[in-house]
Amino acid sequence: MPAPIRLYTGRIITLDVENVVLPNGVESRFEIIGHPGGAAVVPVDGNGRICLIRQFRHVAQGWLWEVPAGKLDGRPPLDTARLELAEEAGLAAGKFESLGRMWASPGIFTEVVHLFLATDLHPVPAQPEHDEVLEVHWIPLADAVSAALDGTYTDAKTTIAILRAAHHLGTLR
Repeated sequence: MPAPIRLYTGRIITLDVENVVLPNGVESRFEIIGHPGGAAVVPVDGNGRICLIRQFRHVAQGWLWEVPAGKLDGRPPLDTARLELAEEAGLAAGKFESLGRMWASPGIFTEVVHLFLATDLHPVPAQPEHDEVLEVHWIPLADAVSAALDGTYTDAKTTIAILRAAHHLGTLR
């Protein structure tokens, strides 16, 4: 099979077309959006509250509830999680634990998001990027789990991260 054909290189993503032979022997052509990946963090305080970001997202045409997150930009996932926690939520954590990773949309994207739980929190100056429009909110973890399960939260990484954090903390069985 020929090498992938690069159709576009942008500030964040690439677009390639690739001809492949699947495990069943079928030849197929895929359009693949390359993304550097990301890290997302679930900050939980000593009172069992989770820090969530309510962020305006142009593509969603409105506001979404999200955990602090950002793209890797060549940094290790944990470093990205620490940076995004500080920048977006104005928090630092004494302890980070991995909650695994997730594929954002493996049918077309190469993006993998690494998920973390952050505890032992303390405030630091928030420094959101100039194009981030967001609000910081503290919500009881049990309420966040309910919102993740009932579809109130529609961001995939946030829903998965909240449920994994609750399970890790023993509040979701």
